[in-house]
Amino acid sequence: MARQASKSSLLFSGSDWDFKTLSRAYDAIEALAVEELHLDTYPVQMEIISSQQMLDAYSSIGMPLMYRHWSFGKHFLHQDLLYRKGGRGLAYELVINSNPCIVYLMEENTMALQALVTAHAALGHNHFFKNNQLFKQWTDAGAILSYLDFAKGYIVRCEERHGLAAVEAVLDSAHALMDQGVFRYHRPPRLSSERQREGIRERLEYEERSYNDLWRTLPASQQAANDKGQDPEWKKSLNLPEENLLYFLEKNSPVLEPWQREIIRIVRVIAQYFYPQRQTQVMNEGCATFVHYTLMNMLFDRGQISEGAMLEILRNHSNVVFQPAFDDPRFSGINPYALGLDMMQDIQRISTEPTAEDRDWFPDMAGQGNWREVLLDAWAEHRDESFIRQYLSPALIRKWRFFVLGD
Repeated sequence: MARQASKSSLLFSGSDWDFKTLSRAYDAIEALAVEELHLDTYPVQMEIISSQQMLDAYSSIGMPLMYRHWSFGKHFLHQDLLYRKGGRGLAYELVINSNPCIVYLMEENTMALQALVTAHAALGHNHFFKNNQLFKQWTDAGAILSYLDFAKGYIVRCEERHGLAAVEAVLDSAHALMDQGVFRYHRPPRLSSERQREGIRERLEYEERSYNDLWRTLPASQQAANDKGQDPEWKKSLNLPEENLLYFLEKNSPVLEPWQREIIRIVRVIAQYFYPQRQTQVMNEGCATFVHYTLMNMLFDRGQISEGAMLEILRNHSNVVFQPAFDDPRFSGINPYALGLDMMQDIQRISTEPTAEDRDWFPDMAGQGNWREVLLDAWAEHRDESFIRQYLSPALIRKWRFFVLGD
């Protein structure tokens, strides 16, 4: 039961806010996040923007700096039309995976909503960006903003020197291959010359030991011998096989000019920056939603948020995690906020109040009471695929009706 909050203990009262109130609320929320949830975040830089600026951010895929391309303008017009006609609202916030972590807050938000999105973005997303292994491997939060500044300036100089049409043609082609222009796994380091010679010597020794003269009697395949695509030396010269098409074109194209290769590299780096976000959508949004929901309830229980503010927070929270039924006209797939939050809360339940079924499925964490450690480890070590495979419980499978029926 939450105790009655006195006016002096409230972080804010009413819907209006100023920077002093915003700073006081952030300090209290951050202290609670570190103390109770053991979050570890980048420093935070908050920016207050208007709805028009939020639409601008939408058009440039959420980045504060971006080069010019017609596709961004097309996206802006689409979002602006939907917003003006009431077909779609705007996000309450936007967060950039950088160091410091940049959080954009809408100036139209009430103070209760600012507190909610501060906990969601400045702490939940921020912690996930900093600690998840996928982001550590593939993104450099400290360098992305300076790289985008370089990319924007470089493409402007290319447009001045080579013309808008030539630059646009390269960008069009590179954008079309962005989804196939990422590395999914880290490559092993290249072997030194000495290690390569040692490997060749070991392979020759093995072949001598396992040599069987019977194989000499088999007829050679003339087609395989003439197939250039199967020539090991030819493959080696092109570093084949290679799944990253943008990287392959950048390094091996015989017709690209140096400035065109650099533009392809810019698009490839940006595609790689967003790769972890596509791989962790359920986890990332689930982490942020769990953090804001938990922290807001803790603040209310401590008397630092009024009942009216808490009702507004819960109403907005419910809108975010709403999952339409499959036959609902609003259905567009699984809501990652809803599934992510359910899985985080289910891990908390299994750790504290497990059923017999939970003990069979999760013997290592059921009833241990260490839900904070389990969540922190999951947020750090998994992507959506591995997280769902490891932590989706039978209770949630039944709740979400994740069944395949065969008759």
